Amino acid sequence: MKLVIIGSVAAGTSVAAKARRNNEDAQITIYDRDYDISYSGCGIPYYVGGEVESRDDLTPRDAAFFKKRYNIDVMTRHNVTTVDKDAKTVTVENLETGDTFTDSYDVLVLATGATSIIPPIPGVKSDNVFPIRNIQHAEATRSFVDSTNPKHATIIGAGFIGLEMAEQLKLRGVDVTIIERVPQVMPPLDKDMVCRVEEHLEKNGIELMLGETVTELVGDGHVERVVTDSGKTIETDFVILSVGVRPNVELAMNMGVKLGETGAIAVNERMETNIPDVYAAGDVAESFSIVTGKPIWRPLGSTANKMGRTAGDVITGGHLEHRGILGTGIFKVFGLSVAQTGLSEKEARELGYDIEVLHNTKPDKPAYMGGKDMTIKAIADRSTRQLLGIQIVGFEGVDKRIDVFVTAITLKAKVDDLFHLDLAYAPPFSTTKDPVMYTGMVLSNSIDKAARLITPAELQTRIDAGEDMQIIDTRKAAQFEKACVDCAVNVPLGNLREAAKDMDKEKPTVVYCNGGVTGNAAQNVLRNLGFTDVYNLSGGNKNYQLFKKYGN
Repeated sequence: MKLVIIGSVAAGTSVAAKARRNNEDAQITIYDRDYDISYSGCGIPYYVGGEVESRDDLTPRDAAFFKKRYNIDVMTRHNVTTVDKDAKTVTVENLETGDTFTDSYDVLVLATGATSIIPPIPGVKSDNVFPIRNIQHAEATRSFVDSTNPKHATIIGAGFIGLEMAEQLKLRGVDVTIIERVPQVMPPLDKDMVCRVEEHLEKNGIELMLGETVTELVGDGHVERVVTDSGKTIETDFVILSVGVRPNVELAMNMGVKLGETGAIAVNERMETNIPDVYAAGDVAESFSIVTGKPIWRPLGSTANKMGRTAGDVITGGHLEHRGILGTGIFKVFGLSVAQTGLSEKEARELGYDIEVLHNTKPDKPAYMGGKDMTIKAIADRSTRQLLGIQIVGFEGVDKRIDVFVTAITLKAKVDDLFHLDLAYAPPFSTTKDPVMYTGMVLSNSIDKAARLITPAELQTRIDAGEDMQIIDTRKAAQFEKACVDCAVNVPLGNLREAAKDMDKEKPTVVYCNGGVTGNAAQNVLRNLGFTDVYNLSGGNKNYQLFKKYGN
């Protein structure tokens, strides 16, 4: 069998390696128009910042490695320009010499990846404007910073890479302004979670210009000012483009490969396209959501590796299948970890789910062991009691918890199951009732209407509508006077039983504390006293104040 693979980063090399493990006799060739193969694109911000010292750390394997270890021919700087699917041939241009030649294949894999989106802004081709996608981009950006000692950078786009670049440049002493056309950083996440990230970025000296669109990069081949649609002007030394990526599907389209509704190549569970003996894997191919079953495109190296391994196995007679993804992601900025998986609240509502929403703020381990608060936002389906999505913001232990939730969602666990997980416990690692377990407990109680939750957004909507409610702040008077929910009255928990005698047991009642625990205790007191419609404010006053400050 003659296997030709186009693309040599995560997916392409995974296809080749798995195919070789299964079949020693296959002739395997990889073509790639780039200089580097199998590199860590996600490590680029840390190379620019100097945390990763050498580019070799991002490119641990080269063509010689694959030839020696796997007997695979990797041809860099070779661009496949056309594919004849009927003749099963590819036309290849050697970008170093300009020569072209034709190669044949029995099986073809499209692993052409994705490319940085370059917005059509005047001045975008200036010499100090840098996209961040491959090793050449990394080299150019770091070289510029090293040689010119810039004082200010403008980053266009507030996704993973944009925020990581902001951190790394700031740590190098460069002032940073982030411009994002959506009115929040990390657009895929819910506003009531990313507001914590925005607050943290501003505390660390990052200027945020949200809900702004760049209209012009001003300078004669070298940007000196950035202009936005609102007329604002930013003096800057260089610009980072981080507005997203698009799948490289041009070659696929020209040969008749079908695209999916996400704009990436449509494949089945075996990574097969609509054309016989043509497969696709990695950032160029779409996946499907484990939660909804609908097509989804999330270009990540982890997904590309799984897709590549699946394709390599199937091509050589194996039975692996791609089982979909949750779109899980995690990043860290100035010590704050941000993770998400599955559906956001916005997505779940748009898809018509009847959802329960929880904001759970708990320390990752006991305070006496240096535990720090993390906030978990959980979205569950009331009818099936299954988790739909999780978002977590915190300083420690976020990666551990998100992976537990990913496992639970993937295996269709119900919220009730989370409490019964036998999670590892010792004071240096966790609390006795881990935040994952607590999330399950509270969601279960709320779905059962035993201890119902209300989000800050839902509460504010009811307040603004003039609904007649009892809102009770169960904290100490000093805390209440510092900041409280609109229309709330202060009744500390210790006084609640006596004060309840003068309250209307039939009137909708909301109780809250700082984070939710004391509010839950107050909720139980009132329920046991015969109150019929009692809610605990999800995430407590801290969550409410963030909502009021940053909006939803």
